[in-house]
Amino acid sequence: MKHDIMLIGPACRDVNIDFDGTVDRGIGGAVYFCSFAARAVGADVMNAVKINPDDTDVRDAFEEDADHIRILPSRLTTKMKNVYTTPTRETRDASCEAQSDPILPGEIPDAPCTIFHLAGLLYGDFPDELIPFLAGRGLLSADIQGFLRHNDGGPMHFRDWKQKTALMKYFHFLKTDAAEAEILTGSSDRRQAAEIMHGMGAKEIVITHNEEVLAYDGDQFYTCPIRARNLSGRTGRGDTTMGVYLACRAKGSPIRDALLTATAAVSLKMETPGPIRADAAAIRSYIRDFYPDAL
Repeated sequence: MKHDIMLIGPACRDVNIDFDGTVDRGIGGAVYFCSFAARAVGADVMNAVKINPDDTDVRDAFEEDADHIRILPSRLTTKMKNVYTTPTRETRDASCEAQSDPILPGEIPDAPCTIFHLAGLLYGDFPDELIPFLAGRGLLSADIQGFLRHNDGGPMHFRDWKQKTALMKYFHFLKTDAAEAEILTGSSDRRQAAEIMHGMGAKEIVITHNEEVLAYDGDQFYTCPIRARNLSGRTGRGDTTMGVYLACRAKGSPIRDALLTATAAVSLKMETPGPIRADAAAIRSYIRDFYPDAL
């Protein structure tokens, strides 16, 4: 059986402290939020999750059967704390209490997939040799966070990726947020940054922002506005966007349609904490209600 997507990365234990002091503890990580998002629009997902095998509650949080999840053993399960410093949740002070082991090529499940997505949290999650290895198996996708965010003994800092010139060419899909795009390219203009990343070799760029999501394929820019009615579920925004987008693209949707579905899905998701729980019908209904101008 060929899966639409393999999501590869560490899950983590999250402590999120909101601007008003509200504390939320739960399971998180890009691979976790992406999984629920891709499944929400009907994708067949294989989850390759790096955690300590004893942390069965983390594995169970994916709500997946044994045919759709593989645990990649690690000495530690990643643990993160996010302190949001503004009501919009656009800025946060993040720290890492534990980081999982790197994911090696030999650990990747032997399962055919259309897209392989590197859903990382920290620099070091993915060694360089994993990138060409996966690009040889299918369309490779990555969240650039896993190559820019460094664990400096607890505090985390973003730094440019030294290997970008050599390795960006292997990425068919690349997801960044606006701040990460600027670190990678030196440009605060999202369109210009997308053009620069495309020039580095990535073929299809998705940049998330608090106001809109942008996609660029080297020929055309596509944008879609965020229309969430509140931001109580801000955590996991970018991961939800990319999970839905990749699922739609894997299933044959054109970029414009995939972007609309992904942006509507994340707008809906941001109204409730946790991973997206809506199904495809609920997302279509949200599009009819809040994106009539796109129909």
